[in-house]
Amino acid sequence: MKIFALVLFALMYVLMIAKPKYRPFYALGVAATFLVSGVLPISQLLSTINWNVLLMISGTMIIVYYFIESRMPNLLADILLGKSKNVMWVTILMSLFSGVISAFIDNVATVLMVAPVGMAICKKLKMSPVGMILSIAVSSNLQGAATLVGDTTSIMLGDFANMNFMDFFWMHGRPGIFFAVELGALATVPVMMILFRKDKAPVSSTERTQVSDYMPTWMLLLMVAALIVASFIPNTPAMINGIICCALALVTILIDFMLKKRSDSAVSAVKNLDFETLGLLTGLFVVIGGLTNVGVIDDFAGLIVKYGGNNIFLLYTIVVWGSVLISAFVDNIPYVATMLPVLTAVTAALGIEPYLLYFGLLSGATLGGNITPIGASANITAVGMLRREGYQVSFGEFMRIGVPYTLVAVMTGYLYLWLVWA
Repeated sequence: MKIFALVLFALMYVLMIAKPKYRPFYALGVAATFLVSGVLPISQLLSTINWNVLLMISGTMIIVYYFIESRMPNLLADILLGKSKNVMWVTILMSLFSGVISAFIDNVATVLMVAPVGMAICKKLKMSPVGMILSIAVSSNLQGAATLVGDTTSIMLGDFANMNFMDFFWMHGRPGIFFAVELGALATVPVMMILFRKDKAPVSSTERTQVSDYMPTWMLLLMVAALIVASFIPNTPAMINGIICCALALVTILIDFMLKKRSDSAVSAVKNLDFETLGLLTGLFVVIGGLTNVGVIDDFAGLIVKYGGNNIFLLYTIVVWGSVLISAFVDNIPYVATMLPVLTAVTAALGIEPYLLYFGLLSGATLGGNITPIGASANITAVGMLRREGYQVSFGEFMRIGVPYTLVAVMTGYLYLWLVWA
């Protein structure tokens, strides 16, 4: 059954690379095959799908629709253009901006909020938005591990290791993973300067777009605040982020209807949902759930530990770079959930603290998703937004940006964590 699952998984990736236009159908087709063949029991279907992510994307998309219609992204674009020397620095500032936001709220929500501003800038400059939007996505993934509330895997580590919000900054008398992530983010600036070195066209903006409605902006800010507050509340429902986003989306629709007495906006907002992206994510959740169910993820985790042996540096190296490789192709949530108890047992047997390997696992698994366009939900969302604008992003085009980002950021964090925590 493992071989069957791996063959289908590999076939799915080959098709996605060869014919990216039909990615959702490949993922959903393999997912259906997994269910029919028993790779994933139908009884586990509902629990395998990450409803929290799907609801959060759906709710945020609706609020973002109103946000775009209000022309607030255009105003932000005007302000940012006024502070940038050329196109290259616009891209760098947008990427860093998305990273800062992503340290405190979910990566997907960050992309859905920041990407429309990037789109507006590119339309003003009459340039392709592909490079800027992909940079926004990978930067949001990059800083997800910086704080306890930045990513699901961070929350998982905090819960498993009994870490609080401040432990990510300073723990046991030493700097935490926050500084490893931030150093990695700074290290990507030269990478962006090389990648976008030809984008030296000067930019300027003397005009200021008139915003037609500030309500969607306030709803987005309220959503950010609610997501941060919810992360500090213990024992919240697993779908709390999705519930918050969908509830605020509904409130946004109702307020708009009451103020403008129009129902067509609500219909347009629902039609604006990216069903292809939602379908692709749903399929991938089921596929990864099937691989986890038949033990493929456990096997990968076991190999990492097996070849690490008793050498802590070798084990740390394998954990970090093995996590990067694995997370490029599978969702990092089940992988991190599998690895945390494994690393705890290994470090207990070696008689050492587990935090070096915990942080190495988190940084590698979080950043590894940046290698491929389907390695992280934020990447899938960004590629979906570009597709809706008429831009098809190939694996190669994504990896041209994602791979150097990942290698530089991971290497920086890898060296920092070893020097501080070894």
